[in-house]
Amino acid sequence: MPFLDLETNLPSQQIPEGFAKKLCKAAASILGKPEERVNVTVKSDLTMVIGGSTEPCAQLLVSSIGVVGTAEQNKGHSARFFELLSPELNLGYDRIVIRYYPLEPWQIGKNGTVQT
Repeated sequence: MPFLDLETNLPSQQIPEGFAKKLCKAAASILGKPEERVNVTVKSDLTMVIGGSTEPCAQLLVSSIGVVGTAEQNKGHSARFFELLSPELNLGYDRIVIRYYPLEPWQIGKNGTVQT
């Protein structure tokens, strides 16, 4: 069950219509998970600094079970996420940061319980 949180200092009006859904679909493909299991949150209008600059920027936090636990996996994921995020948000690669967090099944609560 992947979780994606995109945080940006872009105004909400500069986030393309349907972007959250597009990110959800792309994440399912990139991470090899069913789209109905992917959770996406997009937060805009934030106060942010990347590399000492308040110029437009974004950070993507990706948490998932079993698919973000190695450098090799995340190298491949990063290439594909950057290919989506840069043109969609009109940001250079240097203004986007991605953080990966591997999860264990017991760290996700759903339907009143956790997976074991």
